[in-house]
Amino acid sequence: MNRRLFLVSAGTTGLVAVAGMSAFSLTRTPTAALAPWTEAGADRGDPRRFVVAHAVLAPNPHNRQPWIVELTRPLTMTLWCDLDRRLPHTDPFDRQIVIGLGCFTEIASLAAGAIGYRLDVAAFPEGEPQPRLDRRPVAHLTLVRDEAARPDPLFGQIKARRSTKRPFDMAKPVPVSALAQLQALSGPLAAVAALTAPDAVARVRALAWEAWEIEAKTARTHQESVDLMRIGRREIEANPDGISLGGPFLEGLSLIGQLSRAQLADPASSAYRMGADMYRAMLAATPAYCMVVAPDESRAGQFAAGRAYLRANLAAAAAGLSLHPVSQALQEFPEMAGVKARLEAALGIAAPNRLHMLARLGYGPAVPQTPRWAASTRIRTA
Repeated sequence: MNRRLFLVSAGTTGLVAVAGMSAFSLTRTPTAALAPWTEAGADRGDPRRFVVAHAVLAPNPHNRQPWIVELTRPLTMTLWCDLDRRLPHTDPFDRQIVIGLGCFTEIASLAAGAIGYRLDVAAFPEGEPQPRLDRRPVAHLTLVRDEAARPDPLFGQIKARRSTKRPFDMAKPVPVSALAQLQALSGPLAAVAALTAPDAVARVRALAWEAWEIEAKTARTHQESVDLMRIGRREIEANPDGISLGGPFLEGLSLIGQLSRAQLADPASSAYRMGADMYRAMLAATPAYCMVVAPDESRAGQFAAGRAYLRANLAAAAAGLSLHPVSQALQEFPEMAGVKARLEAALGIAAPNRLHMLARLGYGPAVPQTPRWAASTRIRTA
């Protein structure tokens, strides 16, 4: 189940009359939910709001957008996790949520540099919450005017960045130069690596599919995804987070009763089976993988992994490549433990090191932007 590229039912002849209506098709784009992509950068009056308007475009698990930013003093902000946006079944220790908050922070840093500031980041200033996040801040962020600041070339890729949930071109290998650029993003708290050897890639593809099946066949983890599905423009614009199932075709299926949350939750349904077939085909079309590894299990390592992954995502976009996280095999719920251990063994990753991100890497097709809450809805004032 490709969390956004979803589920086509075989009996869709009745849809032809609906999908063929150009007026219907033209009204299915969730314009309001996509507005943050064009609005970022429009207002430079307050550097904090400029930074946040870009940062809300960051990748994050299940598109939960778990960030809250409190504007404290004229050039300072506090980043919090919205505790209601966590994923307790697939992310029971909030590891993936922290990675998403790291992605947010790295885009904030790039945006700051684009307008002549440096972003000083103090992660977990009141201590690292364990085993789950709590009401302590994730980071204190301070904008510092810096005459030496220059726009990072990756800043220009923020609006081009995608998580490409499509089959990749197996006839086009990833260039050695691009692999070197990704690996050069490594730092002391997070290392970026690539996997291209055909036998190793094949082993990881098999484990990624096995992990997908476990998540999909475990009732509570699968239901967590189903509950976050937004079907059609109206639902997407009402809640521009979660897993958006939009466009005239899928919305048409919904209108004729062939796409619903009940069907998506039912392993016996044709929609569920078609989704599994689509995801398996997508995983099979994976020529390489990108990984982010931290030296320990700390929250600081998770946060740094998110920042490194965001830069990898932007660097891939700059090179014309696509990334697509396949996080199922890294999840910590009990049913996944065996696959997680075998994946780490296959990649030669042993404690205290921790694999935090595994993403498909290759040449993929252009895909649309994902919905976002407006930056103003994620900001509060002290």
